[in-house]
Amino acid sequence: MGNLRNIAFWVVLFLLILALFNLFSGGGNTLQSREISYSDFVESVESNTVSSATLDGEQIRFRGNDGNDYVTIKPADAAATELLMNNGVTIRAESQEQSGFQTFILSLLPFLLLIGVWIYFMNRMQGGGKGGAMGFGKSRAKLLTEKHGRVTFDDVAGIDEAKEELEEIVEFLRNPQKFSRLGGKIPKGALLVGPPGTGKTLLARAIAGEAGVPFFTISGSDFVEMFVGVGASRVRDMFEQAKKNAPCIVFIDEIDAVGRNRGAGHGGGNDEREQTLNQLLVEMDGFETNEGVIILAATNRRDVLDPALLRPGRFDRQVTVPNPDIKGREKILAVHARKTPLGPDVDLRIIARGSPGFSGADLANLVNEAALMAARVGRRFVTMEDFENAKDKVMMGAERRSMVLTPEQKEKTAYHEAGHAIVGMSLPQCDPVYKATIIPRGGALGMVVSLPEIDRLNWHKSECEEKLAMTMAGKAAEIIKYGEGNVSNGPAGDIQQASALARAMVLRWGMSDKIGNIDYSEAHEGYSGNTAGLSVSANTKELIEEEVKRFIGEAYDRAFKILTDKKDEWDRLAQGLLEYETLTGDEIKRVIRGEPPHSSDDDSGTPEAEDKPSVTAIPKTKAKAKPDDSGLEPEPTA
Repeated sequence: MGNLRNIAFWVVLFLLILALFNLFSGGGNTLQSREISYSDFVESVESNTVSSATLDGEQIRFRGNDGNDYVTIKPADAAATELLMNNGVTIRAESQEQSGFQTFILSLLPFLLLIGVWIYFMNRMQGGGKGGAMGFGKSRAKLLTEKHGRVTFDDVAGIDEAKEELEEIVEFLRNPQKFSRLGGKIPKGALLVGPPGTGKTLLARAIAGEAGVPFFTISGSDFVEMFVGVGASRVRDMFEQAKKNAPCIVFIDEIDAVGRNRGAGHGGGNDEREQTLNQLLVEMDGFETNEGVIILAATNRRDVLDPALLRPGRFDRQVTVPNPDIKGREKILAVHARKTPLGPDVDLRIIARGSPGFSGADLANLVNEAALMAARVGRRFVTMEDFENAKDKVMMGAERRSMVLTPEQKEKTAYHEAGHAIVGMSLPQCDPVYKATIIPRGGALGMVVSLPEIDRLNWHKSECEEKLAMTMAGKAAEIIKYGEGNVSNGPAGDIQQASALARAMVLRWGMSDKIGNIDYSEAHEGYSGNTAGLSVSANTKELIEEEVKRFIGEAYDRAFKILTDKKDEWDRLAQGLLEYETLTGDEIKRVIRGEPPHSSDDDSGTPEAEDKPSVTAIPKTKAKAKPDDSGLEPEPTA
């Protein structure tokens, strides 16, 4: 499409130039005077049919009584002036030099225009402009100059270790003698690795704001084109620009677009991408040294990068940018809340405790949603209630109060969610129950929210078994209350989560004595990966499914027994949910004891300011979740 546009542009330009040339040459001739012989001119003068005449060197231009203009060439020995004066014709003389100069310029104008257009396009084709016919070989790196919206390390929080690594690079650029006197060399490159939204690009912008040196930014996809050799040309041009501005920093975002492992796949991979990668490897650490040029790159797919790109000498440092912990989340919230007026009841630590697993981008969205909710109701500042509502919306979806549920559907939902809550509160290693609701949110008709007291880094077998029991409590509650013949599809999401957790226990974590300490996950799920050639016998597959079914079955039986033993408490909680729709942790405990949910000294139904860590929802719908790095399929959290 781009080539067709270029061809069409050239054709149109040629037609315009041709028309302009005709206007000055051929078209101009039509405006010239009619040429006659000198004898006819003399005859016209003597017959008094000439009204005026202009003498211009050898030419005589005159106008006849018919109103037409004529021109003739005067012979050298002709007395044309006397002839005209004797016949009373008005005579006007023009400077021959001035007229000749004007004529000369007028005749040269089309040719000058053609030459100028030709020079312009030849310059474009030879690389004078990045958008020209041959300009696609030029680098698309942009020199970042942030006069407005400058970001510094003060705007980066929650990733202190990564920030320290990069602050040292900035110190290298500011004061290289501090390190070179001990033989230290400036790092050639740093690779930022981490999940999406953790602040990799923000860190790069902070380095640009702090370093005080030229900062070039480019995306990995900007190197890739359909023409072989274009990407390599752009890499060369980018490093040439960087050398001219050294010391400087070049930031390549999403480097996995160009740095994927060579030779992967059938046919040896993409030639253009591999040539681009080869050129990048040579420029970063080849025979020619690039002193003072530091390469920063960001990716969330380190596993697909070529090993040659990751070695020291190219990327000397690989900086992991993880999701922040509770202290980091509190600092990030403080950064994003700088321009947001907060109410006196807002405690950012409580909000941080209630949002484990949130990335920096998630927390920024949380603060923004809270501000929007406060503005929607006309508040002058953001309250804790706004943050709680925003957190529920971000994690569980917006309330669907317009959904009409029949009394039977609401009752079944209430008993289902009450079953989750009762079992979760009865098992000591389950996360404390924070909230239960039967208000539809997102795709769920109701949910129970549990809060780990600390950020969870690993899972023990006993904790997994109790979590499975809490997950299966919804179906056990429906069967106890309504019988096996009236069970609904509400537990579909619970069954999916329980199956994922049980399979992780059996296939990856070695928690089954019958299966043993062997990782069968990739072979069982049909991946090739690192287990290429690994086959699993039919007997082993059958044993795996038996163990998964055993873990889930035991968890269901455990939940069934707890709900049977605590049927009165379960009934009271279900009735409380039918009446109040949403109950928090303290209110759930009061309802179970047979007390009203709000104590006399409570002003509202909001929970007291206490530590409220993460929120993990157990919805009643099929919520497809992807396994995290630990292999556990997380519950749908926002």
